[in-house]
Amino acid sequence: MVERTILDNCKKKDKHNIMKKIATILSLILFCTSCATPTVVNVIGPNDNKLNCKELSAEISRANQYADEAQKAKKMSNPHNIGALLFFLPGAGITMKNVEEAAKAAKERTLHLNNLKEKKNC
Repeated sequence: MVERTILDNCKKKDKHNIMKKIATILSLILFCTSCATPTVVNVIGPNDNKLNCKELSAEISRANQYADEAQKAKKMSNPHNIGALLFFLPGAGITMKNVEEAAKAAKERTLHLNNLKEKKNC
């Protein structure tokens, strides 16, 4: 009887420890992935050549919005960046790397779409 009680207590502790580890790992994954905020667009879309002049202009506008979003995320006065600096310093570095990547991709997409507009004589 006593052995069974001890064994049951060990099983409960093991389950509790496993659940704590899983919760910790999931929290860390969520915390790390939440650092990179701006959207990195694909430079060349699969249907870009099929777009008409109006649609190309709309896509250029959208790419410019993504570039603006990236520039806003770059500001260190942004609450997200302040939190990253205070609580998770590598997160600030990850965000800045993602910001640069997003801004570059948005500019390259805009150039690509402008080239398509020129080819279509828009």
